[in-house]
Amino acid sequence: MKLDHMVVKVRSLEASLPWYETLLGLIGFTRSRAHVWGNADGVHLDLKQAEPDTRDYERRGPGLNHLGFTALTEGDLDRVRAGMTSAGFEVPEKQYIGSEIATFFRDPDGMRIEVTVYS
Repeated sequence: MKLDHMVVKVRSLEASLPWYETLLGLIGFTRSRAHVWGNADGVHLDLKQAEPDTRDYERRGPGLNHLGFTALTEGDLDRVRAGMTSAGFEVPEKQYIGSEIATFFRDPDGMRIEVTVYS
């Protein structure tokens, strides 16, 4: 089975939409309808507003531990990092984990989005 879709609940669609719009565009996703992006592999990400007064990771609260995406080369990872920087978003340092190179971006709610080069 392949991954079909992911639903990410955020505290504020207003704060999170620009962040996700930028990152998802940089890693090959296009908007297919309001708050939904898909890629060439048929994977979709649906961004939804969390319900008020919910705790993180509660059923209707904001959260997901992290989403992981694979970059083919370090240059691809660098392009995503540069795009996020030029859009005004914070970009953490690269992490070198054995033979892998990763950046764990954080959305406005603190959820991690991993972009990794595997060798």
